[in-house]
Amino acid sequence: MANGLRTGVLIAAMTALFLGIGFLLGGTTGMAIAFVVALGMNGFAYWNSDKMVLRMYGAKQVDAQSAPDLYKMVQQLAQNAQMPMPKVYVIENDQPNAFATGRNPENAAVAATTGLLSRLTPQEVAGVMAHELAHVKSRDTLTMTITATLAGAIAMLANFALFFGGNRNGAVGLIGAIAVMLLAPLAASLVQMAISRSREYEADRIGAEICGRPLWLASALEKIEGFAKRIDNDVAERNPASASLFIINPLHAHKRDGMFSTHPNTANRIAKLRAMAGETGTGDDARPWG
Repeated sequence: MANGLRTGVLIAAMTALFLGIGFLLGGTTGMAIAFVVALGMNGFAYWNSDKMVLRMYGAKQVDAQSAPDLYKMVQQLAQNAQMPMPKVYVIENDQPNAFATGRNPENAAVAATTGLLSRLTPQEVAGVMAHELAHVKSRDTLTMTITATLAGAIAMLANFALFFGGNRNGAVGLIGAIAVMLLAPLAASLVQMAISRSREYEADRIGAEICGRPLWLASALEKIEGFAKRIDNDVAERNPASASLFIINPLHAHKRDGMFSTHPNTANRIAKLRAMAGETGTGDDARPWG
């Protein structure tokens, strides 16, 4: 509940930023236009974001015949989570990674890279896919899509206002207007990162419950981070706004848990999972999957 409330407050803050830029650009009329634009962009993202990101990464849908092990694993995990079976995709990429997308559990997809399937054990893959199902179950995929859309729109609108002028004669004045236009995109990015990072910890916890072995996910996170530092994900590098979707940041530029990282520190995530394994008595990660 606390996480959900925090996320709602952060999204409200980002929406207020967007409307504020609209006001600076065109007064009350500009704010009204910004509101309509925000609704339109989020409506488009709601219906099409999953198709867009899957197409961006060249993901190919698989089934019980084309990828029996992965498909049956996701099927079993979805049953464990008491949620609908999502569509399953495979991405041709040597960097081990995975993400989930979709507007709700009934219209969701999970995607794993070929690097994940070839470099991790079945137990570790199960931990990763359980984490992605946790994002779907908690509807994080829709939340992150909305925040990414608003963050991009704020940056675009602020740049437009900065270069083409706006309502700078109001209470905030010229200096205040310029300051807001410069700082609003930064604030929006920080809000987006705060939401993403808080949801990763929660997805780790729920994912560990779904697969029943927190240490499977802990081991997977450690391996994925090591490979992600050495293996490029060219599509992610060209589209950094999509980095927050992945279980581990696919970009080489954000290796630390700093102010501008979309993911929590991996060591902290692993520590929490190990503590969870100790508390629940599920420390034996040698049990085979299936």
